[in-house]
Amino acid sequence: MTVTIRKAQAHDASRWRELWDGYTRFYERTPSEEVTHHAWARILDPSSPVHAIVAERDDGFVIGIANYLVHESTSQLRPVCYLQDLFVDPAIRGEGIGGQLIDWLVDEAKRKGWSRLYWNTKENNYRARALYDRYTPHSGFVRYVIDFPSS
Repeated sequence: MTVTIRKAQAHDASRWRELWDGYTRFYERTPSEEVTHHAWARILDPSSPVHAIVAERDDGFVIGIANYLVHESTSQLRPVCYLQDLFVDPAIRGEGIGGQLIDWLVDEAKRKGWSRLYWNTKENNYRARALYDRYTPHSGFVRYVIDFPSS
């Protein structure tokens, strides 16, 4: 299977949404129309730091997504990239698509002069961690999160 990694475009909306909803459910969250609409709008906004790439088969069908943010850092002189969401269609996992999405981001980081690419995953996401461990050792950091629900 030939796969092309490219930046997400407006015509990818429905398939991106299907994969996004799968990602959301994987992390045991309920998809929210408001959040989904807002995320997609930011991805399409060229002035936003939120971006997305897709993995597309040679027949044009999107089989994977990666959403990422480029931002400044207090500990770096150049921007950093946070790979926030990576999801591949469960029917074709294990065929290297996740790695191709990460490889595209690694190449983009080099092209754009970013100083770092980083991401998080759940401790028990062993399948993803097997892929991630091929790129870099676990950083050893523990993540703490305080959520502030809207009233």
